[in-house]
Amino acid sequence: MTSFRIVIAEDNLLVRAGIQALVATETGVEVVGACSGYDALMACVDQEKPDVVVTDIRMPPTMTDEGIRAATALRATHPEVAVLVLSQFLDPAYLLALIAQGSSRRGYLLKERIAAPGELSSAVRTVAAGGSFIDPVVVDSLVSAKARNDSGPLRQLTPRERETLTEVAAGRSNLAIAAGFNVTERAVEKYINSIFVKLGLRGDRDTNRRVKAVLMFLDSDSSVK
Repeated sequence: MTSFRIVIAEDNLLVRAGIQALVATETGVEVVGACSGYDALMACVDQEKPDVVVTDIRMPPTMTDEGIRAATALRATHPEVAVLVLSQFLDPAYLLALIAQGSSRRGYLLKERIAAPGELSSAVRTVAAGGSFIDPVVVDSLVSAKARNDSGPLRQLTPRERETLTEVAAGRSNLAIAAGFNVTERAVEKYINSIFVKLGLRGDRDTNRRVKAVLMFLDSDSSVK
């Protein structure tokens, strides 16, 4: 199993210790730094050169969007470093800001889900490998809300297509989706093709770009820009 180094950024001491304890139990994972604010995080990344940063969204000094700003800055200064953002807020504005410059090596996981078996580990390993991870709970909520309030193409999706859309946006491969649904990979390809036709989005084999396209569509008429 591939080994990698992690820096954790979280201003709450108990939460930080809990995250550190969870990731430290994983084989091949080394926590090389833990800090409580934006400036300390950026300095730690410069010094330790980690593979993955696991960070809260709101930290000192402003307690607003430090985690998102760190992810944006690291895209330019350390593009090889993956960033997993932990949030207690189900807010599409944060999510879209996180992937605005690309969704590769970026992840978004709700704090309430980090203790669920395998969730934190799966998210960390996915972004470390260059993929994207978006909490399925977040995506499902966005899809459901949009479907309820939208008179447009999302209403055209079948229940299985909506389930598939959630899995696609969460960064799952066609093979993984097929295994989860207990269907063939070809069947999943048909679901995805149908989704993109109904949503008016050009099909794309690149999962990361599909994630961004789907999420941008879901938030296309949001008041939050």
